[in-house]
Amino acid sequence: MKYTKNDLAFMQQRGVKQHTTDARLDGKLCVITGATSGVGLAAARRLAQGGAKLVLVARSQSKADAVKKELSDAYNTATDIVIADFMHLDEVRKAGETIRDTYPVIDVLINSAGLYSMRKKITTDGNEMTFQVNHLASFLLTMLLLNNLSKSEQGRIIQVNSEGHRFGGLELDDLDWSIRLYMGLRAYGASKMAQILTVRTLAELLDGTAVTVNAMHPGTVGTQIGSNNGLLYRGMMAIARRFFMKSPTISGDALYYLAAAPELSKTTGRYFFLTVDSAPMATALDDTLRQAVWQKSLDMTDLTQAL
Repeated sequence: MKYTKNDLAFMQQRGVKQHTTDARLDGKLCVITGATSGVGLAAARRLAQGGAKLVLVARSQSKADAVKKELSDAYNTATDIVIADFMHLDEVRKAGETIRDTYPVIDVLINSAGLYSMRKKITTDGNEMTFQVNHLASFLLTMLLLNNLSKSEQGRIIQVNSEGHRFGGLELDDLDWSIRLYMGLRAYGASKMAQILTVRTLAELLDGTAVTVNAMHPGTVGTQIGSNNGLLYRGMMAIARRFFMKSPTISGDALYYLAAAPELSKTTGRYFFLTVDSAPMATALDDTLRQAVWQKSLDMTDLTQAL
């Protein structure tokens, strides 16, 4: 993978002042995945504070119930729960269909669920786990909910991405790493690069509608991502969270801005470093690659029609 001078421009974003908004989301329905911890939980708290009604897509019923109680006690928030394990695409499809049939209008979809794995694992669907959980599952859920989002006065899709998309690793002829030596960081990078590429294509397909779609890096924050790895990794991450990482609250604030700010009502197909419109890796702007990734994503999720 070739790097350009602009690919290091993100380093300048770290000290840039972030945007905020006083706009509220009273009565708006927001669907959030990965909302029981980390960035997703921070977003759920901030959206609840802003008056939104929430649908939490979670793997654990008990954790989701705890979040629901917290939000109800703190903000009197109307919160529903839909259970799905993103390591099983049939569960994602079922969850998407349930949400689609239950909530005719969806105003905001925040895809926050994700993982990082140091070891190669193949799901029961036959896909490399990181690529499926981080990209294919959110892609499938998003596509299933597009019609509901289009019924909103101004629907917004926000894909929680990562500067990790710069790690490389996306090879369409070896998505399961059967040819190459598996590397966790590059597998993570492949999933995040695929996300950005499909965000750009979806924005193009949604042109002329009231639905926007953007990707964002949530900042260097301490979350539980990677907790599925071994003791050594978890120990190193615990030290990093304590001494080097910021609170996920900054991510929640940024996601709220992207979900609510009136000035972003027509902004689409962009990559944000928190709330700052930024340049992604040059590879993310490759139109030939994004078209190929889009078709591959449709094929791998058994979707034959985009819209």
